[in-house]
Amino acid sequence: MKLTDRIYIAGHSGLVGSALKRRLELQGYKNLICKTRQELDLTNQQAVDDFFAKEKPDAVFLAAAKVGGILANQTYPADFIFQNLAIQNNIIQAAYQNSIARLLFLGSSCIYPRDCMQPIQESYLLTGKLESTNRPYALAKIAGIEMCASYNRQYGTRYLAVMPTNLYGPGDHYDLQNSHVIPALIRKIHEAKISQSDSVTVWGTGSPRREFLFVDDLADACVFLMELSDPSFDTLLKQGDAPIINVGCGSDLTIQELVQCIQEVIGFQGEIVWDRTKPDGTPRKLLDISRISALGWQSKHRLLDGLNQAYQAFLQGN
Repeated sequence: MKLTDRIYIAGHSGLVGSALKRRLELQGYKNLICKTRQELDLTNQQAVDDFFAKEKPDAVFLAAAKVGGILANQTYPADFIFQNLAIQNNIIQAAYQNSIARLLFLGSSCIYPRDCMQPIQESYLLTGKLESTNRPYALAKIAGIEMCASYNRQYGTRYLAVMPTNLYGPGDHYDLQNSHVIPALIRKIHEAKISQSDSVTVWGTGSPRREFLFVDDLADACVFLMELSDPSFDTLLKQGDAPIINVGCGSDLTIQELVQCIQEVIGFQGEIVWDRTKPDGTPRKLLDISRISALGWQSKHRLLDGLNQAYQAFLQGN
């Protein structure tokens, strides 16, 4: 990418999209194209086609998606698979039709098998059964990866799929019913502190291990990848069966340890009660980040520092 390029950020108001917008602006990109849901319905193929034909972006960050935690995925499975398939189908096809030079598709670590070896390498895709609690979302993202691979193979496009680990940070959603684990815990523990409650109930056993990445680190990685020289970028597209690359911090911790960290950041002294009748999800998810590390990129934010920033964003109304 060049600083003068017209860059479309699909999903610019979401957690990842807003971080991408911050990062691109920080690095001096001036011609950013952003549309709200009210301005552009990404599930409407004709609307997306008309938008691309008019705006003619040089590069695309496909960060738009319907996302949520275990409860949201279990409650709205049809919405998760339909909306995500429609969004990525429309944007990838329109990018091809308008000869977009580069596209970066944001996936998720849930694309990998539930019980695959750790840390998770990109080559483990489609080697086992998915976690049942978010299978519709995962299948949609896998379809997006395959679309990138298929268009690259058939049409010579240059579309790369990035698989981030669990994300958190400014721009997150703190709805207790539909949000991911960190924003849900921040809100729940904060409200317990304000109400001077003696305890907080948390789903599951606390034993699953998770890796967490501050969202601005992901944005930094995405821009880093899109700024690679043509030979380096093309090498990523040809590694393995799919043009994917993992992005994470390289270490994990248990959900119990995560809760303790959030307690420390918020200053809640009460008891944590584990509701063992609720699902844990995948036992462990730690990404192998050797590919992006070999390119010279690494995350910058320690977990406690990132959690402090996320909590301050929550207190300021995000």
